[in-house]
Amino acid sequence: MLRLQCAVQHYDWGRIGSASEVGRLHALASGDAVEDVPYAELWMGTHASGPSRVVSEEESEVLLKDWLDTHAGALGQKVLERWEGELPYLFKVLSVAKALSIQAHPDKKLAQILHEKNPQNYKDSNHKPEMALALTPFEALCGFVTPEELKHAVETVPELRSVLGETTSEALIEIGRSGADEDEAKRTLKEAYTILMTSSNDVVASTVSNLVTRLVRDKQVRQLTEKEELVIRLEKQYPADIGVLSIFFLNYLRLAPGEAVCLAANEPHAYLSGEIVECMATSDNVVRAGFTPKFRDTDTLCSMLTYKQGVPEVLTGAHVSAFTTRYTPPFDEFEVDRIEIPVGASTEFENEGPSIFLCYEGIGAIAQSDTQSVTCIKKGDIFFVPAAQKVEIAATAEVDQDLVSLNQPPLQIYRAGINSCLYHPHHIGTVGCL
Repeated sequence: MLRLQCAVQHYDWGRIGSASEVGRLHALASGDAVEDVPYAELWMGTHASGPSRVVSEEESEVLLKDWLDTHAGALGQKVLERWEGELPYLFKVLSVAKALSIQAHPDKKLAQILHEKNPQNYKDSNHKPEMALALTPFEALCGFVTPEELKHAVETVPELRSVLGETTSEALIEIGRSGADEDEAKRTLKEAYTILMTSSNDVVASTVSNLVTRLVRDKQVRQLTEKEELVIRLEKQYPADIGVLSIFFLNYLRLAPGEAVCLAANEPHAYLSGEIVECMATSDNVVRAGFTPKFRDTDTLCSMLTYKQGVPEVLTGAHVSAFTTRYTPPFDEFEVDRIEIPVGASTEFENEGPSIFLCYEGIGAIAQSDTQSVTCIKKGDIFFVPAAQKVEIAATAEVDQDLVSLNQPPLQIYRAGINSCLYHPHHIGTVGCL
């Protein structure tokens, strides 16, 4: 079992300083003071853009990737064969203060093409399916709305209709009213979304301004819808941005703590606010087209999307033991466990594949069955546990002036590991994906 020191990313959409869970976890793990800068993402894994390091009292810190290169057995035979010696997932914590970009992640074929043509902006050739699990109330835009909801938007938002044009608007309304075969619906949606996203900057700026002016005026005489309120809020973050108009095309999703959503390749989304743990295939490929000062690749985004419509499935996990809830997406690279152990209790964990454990709350101890070693853990601690290791995790009590605290929270740990389906092909877990 290896203690890790993990990288943080200071993207401008992150929460500031100690208001960020990423910042607080980083401070606890590193001992560094939290500065007055955004702490957006904590990366746990081997990706070159934010690699984790192995902390050892006996030798200087080494990259986890380098350690795995010389201890390949720690990945287990199945992972070695399937992913050629690479840890196939990247584990993160995100602290979101304002909207991330309107984006999608490429599938493997497209990722290879983008990386070859534009390595500066697409830094690896892997796909990036991902799953977000809420730590706090969390908001996101995920996937395209139903034909019926899009019809309503076109009929009730004149500014949107003016950008799309009458012919395209009427086509969307007709599909929402009477339906169409799937291929026709996708063609029409693709045409409409491409028209929207490729509109000129002048058209977008004037349309967004007109929309917000109308909504602010309307708010004085009627209650705005959730999406109308969202338009006003996000326009303040990104004035004159095409992402403001995209809101009407995308599902507005709110997750409670403990709920999750997973996103396959080529599906549009944008995280808006809140804090999550996130797991994905080891990649940093993002195709962006709104809500961002970064490189936008609008043509690629519009051409790559699946244009599936419907409300995303919210995952609540499956209880695999008394203290463990497992979130199993339809991707082989990863799954996530939420482990919550009351003070004084313990649980055994059979670590079939390589895992990363994040101690998120409380204090406790981890005992390894093969070495009989016991390691104390507290909030902020992060460990890599090799494949085929059995560990026992116990929640211990703080003692203050010889009195055990009665209000101590349970030990809460998040684990990322290889999807159990790889080891148990007939296993039925919690699956669902946009």
